[in-house]
Amino acid sequence: MSVRELVVLGTGSQVPTRHRNHNGYLLRWDGEGLLFDPGEGTQRQMLFAGVSANAVTRICLTHFHGDHCLGVPGVVQRLSLDQVRHPVRAHYPASGRDYFARLRHASVYHETADLREEPVSGAESLVATGDFGRLEARRLDHLVESYGYRLVEPDGRRLLPERLAAAGISGPRVGELQRRGSLDGIELADVSEVRRGQRFAFVMDTRLCDAVYALAEGADLLVIESTFLHADAALAAEYGHLTAAQAGRVAAESGVRRLVLTHFSQRYTEPERFAAEAAEAFSGEVVVAADLDRIAVPPRRLSRG
Repeated sequence: MSVRELVVLGTGSQVPTRHRNHNGYLLRWDGEGLLFDPGEGTQRQMLFAGVSANAVTRICLTHFHGDHCLGVPGVVQRLSLDQVRHPVRAHYPASGRDYFARLRHASVYHETADLREEPVSGAESLVATGDFGRLEARRLDHLVESYGYRLVEPDGRRLLPERLAAAGISGPRVGELQRRGSLDGIELADVSEVRRGQRFAFVMDTRLCDAVYALAEGADLLVIESTFLHADAALAAEYGHLTAAQAGRVAAESGVRRLVLTHFSQRYTEPERFAAEAAEAFSGEVVVAADLDRIAVPPRRLSRG
């Protein structure tokens, strides 16, 4: 049975707290495991969350500030220690190639894992394609070069039993119809409806910009930084971050279904304030992420086609 969920490994920003580890997020998407921004302590958080190194198929870094990448050495060494046999691809800003090399070889170990570096460059980039769909990246507006990621599953079709029965199509002929697209004058579209592909977006350190909206557009699950509350909006702009109010506005204007707030400044001790602020603009579901949460990708939406 396929699983699509976000495993939250850490939710703190520059300084971790007693209750929030540095960043770390594993998106389980059927056979893929995309590890986003593994900050310091990620390997241990994976243990607490019941996530093995074998679950990781891609490492996706938004940028090279320490709270988003200092867990890389432990994770890549664990790939070899646990003898992970499948290739693991690493995506990161191409301008930080030297930083990744230092992280990858931060200490002595016997590297046996098949870690393939595939850096990201340009304002927009198609990072990868596969059975999962398309993994895209867009450059954000932070103090250093930073990218957000977007996973888009292609649309499909769901067969409607009552229409198949009315058309007299059953048994092996159903599969034939799916393969050919039409059968005995019956079009596939006549006996099915659109199954909209799911979309996931991951937006970390950035000021509000067009790329944020492009990444969030139509997302079933949007994971977005909300480092500051609106009262500290000037600080957010100065240091290249978003507020919870801005995150809520992005979700509302982009048709997001489930909004996940994270990357909180250590100055705040009342998480519910972030939810309340985001909800002023966004009427959908708001989740204030906590370490070790598991957050499901909402079920697919249907549209007639």
